[in-house]
Amino acid sequence: MNFRPRPKEEPEINLIPFIDVLLVILIFLMLSTTYSKFTELQLKLPVADADAQRDYPKEIIVAVGADGRYSIKGQPVTGRSVESVAQALLQVPGAGKESVIIISADATAPHQSVITVMEAARRSGMVQITFATQSSAQAGSK
Repeated sequence: MNFRPRPKEEPEINLIPFIDVLLVILIFLMLSTTYSKFTELQLKLPVADADAQRDYPKEIIVAVGADGRYSIKGQPVTGRSVESVAQALLQVPGAGKESVIIISADATAPHQSVITVMEAARRSGMVQITFATQSSAQAGSK
């Protein structure tokens, strides 16, 4: 009979599985989190710092108002459909495939209005499109 006290083994906590579980949870949270602050950005368009404005020989300026109305070379367009804008583009004197469409849209114009002008230009066979903007210095002074 051995009555000597045995040395007690101290219980060990193994941290490796605990760290593995925490890393999996962290990765899951990082992948599934939505970042709502990206939807809260306040944008003021169109402002851009660009080179000096070029003169295009066959330019057609299409103005898009804040309410979605269109004007081509200062003449208002009746209707807001793609077909009516495309028809108005084709009726511009000197319009052709080499013409450059300059979209001058209000900063608060609906995005769909600008897309409508782009689609109308594509249907009319005019593929050169650019946008009119103001420099940030001009925007700050207004």
